[in-house]
Amino acid sequence: MGLREFLTAKLRTKQALPQSVYDFKLKTLAGEVVDFEKFRGKQLLIVNTASKCGFTPQYADLQKLHETYGDTVVVLGFPANNFMWQEPGSNKDIAQFCSLTYGVTFPMFEKISVKGSNQHPLYTWLQMKTGKVPTWNFSKYLVDEQGHSVTFFRHDIKPLDARIVEKIKNGK
Repeated sequence: MGLREFLTAKLRTKQALPQSVYDFKLKTLAGEVVDFEKFRGKQLLIVNTASKCGFTPQYADLQKLHETYGDTVVVLGFPANNFMWQEPGSNKDIAQFCSLTYGVTFPMFEKISVKGSNQHPLYTWLQMKTGKVPTWNFSKYLVDEQGHSVTFFRHDIKPLDARIVEKIKNGK
């Protein structure tokens, strides 16, 4: 089954996906609903995270990116247990780990599935926009200020990599 057929099948079993990233409303690790409309006009760096992964130190760079470019881009973390069960904790455990270990202050959302049959609609939307699904923890999607155009960055591209920073600085 090709990508188009896969996504068409997913759409038949779910409600129609939003047209824009700003149409999503998701819960934080603390259970508060966040309307993505509040991010309109800013770029979004959406990252699937895990606390027991070799790439977990990327949290430090994500936090630095958040602090340095927060007026332009919002970093949004989405814990996922899709890759070798490297995010086994509860939402409370994840929040505590992120805060105590990396001083994370950017928005972190409740644990979701980023691929497969239980893929969260946000990640289905991101996959439809890019043709890419996360290949590992800390895969990144940079969404433009209008909430439509999306660029995918693999897990091994660090958050402060020049390719990401230049796109943030120059907009899309």
